[in-house]
Amino acid sequence: MKHPFLHALLRLPRHSGVLAVSGTLLLLALPIVAMWGGQAWVRILDFAILYVFLALGLNIVVGFAGLLDLGYIAFYAVGAYTYALLASPHLGLHLPFWVILPCGAMLACLFGVLLGAPTLRLRGDYLAIVTLGFGEIIRIFLNNLNAPLNITNGAQGINLIDPIAIGAFKLSGRTDIWVYSLNGPQKYYYLLLLLCTGVVVINFRLQHSRIGRAWQAIREDEIAARAVGINTRNMKLLAFAMGASFGGVAGGVYSAMQGFISPESFALNESIMVLAMVVLGGMGHIPGVILGAVLLAVLPEALRFGVVPVQQVLFGKVLVDPESLRMLIFGLALVLVMRFRPAGLWPSPERQRELAEAKS
Repeated sequence: MKHPFLHALLRLPRHSGVLAVSGTLLLLALPIVAMWGGQAWVRILDFAILYVFLALGLNIVVGFAGLLDLGYIAFYAVGAYTYALLASPHLGLHLPFWVILPCGAMLACLFGVLLGAPTLRLRGDYLAIVTLGFGEIIRIFLNNLNAPLNITNGAQGINLIDPIAIGAFKLSGRTDIWVYSLNGPQKYYYLLLLLCTGVVVINFRLQHSRIGRAWQAIREDEIAARAVGINTRNMKLLAFAMGASFGGVAGGVYSAMQGFISPESFALNESIMVLAMVVLGGMGHIPGVILGAVLLAVLPEALRFGVVPVQQVLFGKVLVDPESLRMLIFGLALVLVMRFRPAGLWPSPERQRELAEAKS
């Protein structure tokens, strides 16, 4: 009997291989093309992939298991500070990244379980309020753990964080006789792309596994899921733990990429943005979540660059503050999408069928 994943691959259309190769080449060439517009566009691509990473992690909790989490950015912060503390002069430790990233993932996973354990009986708005409070508690702790023992350096943050290095290759830093330095944000792009590809594969495997079907059953009707023998407690804890671990890895890469972090980088609006990516793309549908994350990461920055030139062309001068106009256009676009595409830009086929049946 053929493995289901192998069977699905064999049933793909003949031209799908060409599309896959073309898509891979396009992704590999994107930072080279973006460099024509300056390194700022490459940084935007880096953050777009980072947000895809975060959105896929949150999609496990919200999309697969149906647990509304407004404090997801707390796990991102845990991973970032774990990397910063273990790879900076702040504590005098400079551990290699391949040791720190798993530590950040495991610590974030532990925090995910700590969040999930007392919220097992909560659903909907109540769960959202508790997770929102958890995210704010983590941020406030990071902001105040500088006295009497200075752990996080408070609001000043931690700087001089070591970049990711693989042997003699560093993704940023100075060049000398002994170290060949790979400078530029495009190098982080390929690392993020590799990690994100692994997360996509894991998400697809989870979605079509027994665990994924158990999460879907809990999302649709928790009482019925419990009645057919699904251990809802363990499945919920597993969803929180898996989603949190992805956030922890993303936080570690972010910390290394930036070289500096502070508690202000992990405010509530970041959690709202990641949740909006999941909802906009299509909850529970992995390609839709990726689309939503890329759009919400790139569109605001594209508007930032385009608002001033458009006003100058149309009116000969800048009439409206660019930042205000950019956010106005961005907000209007979100409202229109939610009005005319309530299931997301790219919902799953099951979700589309449910909406069609509800309308009929």
